[in-house]
Amino acid sequence: MKLSGKKALVTGAARGIGRGCALELARAGADVAVNDRVRSDLAESAVAAIRALGREAFLVEGDVFSRPSCEQVAARAVQALGRIDILVSNPAYQRRAPFLQYDPEAFEKVVQGTLEAGFHMSQVVARHMVARGGGGKIVFIASIHSRIPYARSVAYNAAKSGLVGMAFTIANELLPHRINVNVIDPGWIDTPGEREHFGDKVVDEAGAKLPWGRLGRPEDIGKAAAFLASDDADYITGASLLVDGGLWLGTARE
Repeated sequence: MKLSGKKALVTGAARGIGRGCALELARAGADVAVNDRVRSDLAESAVAAIRALGREAFLVEGDVFSRPSCEQVAARAVQALGRIDILVSNPAYQRRAPFLQYDPEAFEKVVQGTLEAGFHMSQVVARHMVARGGGGKIVFIASIHSRIPYARSVAYNAAKSGLVGMAFTIANELLPHRINVNVIDPGWIDTPGEREHFGDKVVDEAGAKLPWGRLGRPEDIGKAAAFLASDDADYITGASLLVDGGLWLGTARE
């Protein structure tokens, strides 16, 4: 229970990696504001799962792709929890297509939903942390796409790479306020979104071919987030933690 008494906001927490982070933070003792665009059965079930762990949980609706909505989400989270000690910023929007055919409007939307959303949410929450004093923890969910330039993902690769650089800059500027800012780079994670895009058969077969013999699970990322949000990571800021089961190393294997 290393996060006992801490208050966390997790964006995009109804399913996938965001849900995994919210649940693992709760298992470590944190009360959690669960953010998703709209109220849904998935979002409600995430709240119920956290409460079943004995922690407080609140659903905070809002589209973090826009600045006004980010401000509302943060305000509602503070109202529900009393304060925000931990932010897990999990912005993502992906559209795949060849570079030569990539739609410019889709490019802008991916950057907005992945990079700009991360800026707005983190700035709003960081201002709250600075104003209340006492430090804080900000964890950005980036991607192995920030390290490997996968084809058909020009916008997502650019946005996630930019997110890492932005996070390091934020970490630098928040040093005087004792706010730790770190990044998690997930590898291929078994999420509903991946199954919707690739199909169950491809996902199931691909896992056995990965270096670790399986795809990552949302809880793998959640456990990393819980570590970075804990006092055990007090001396870690401006770092990128790769959680990929050796996928990155596999690109260098013979």
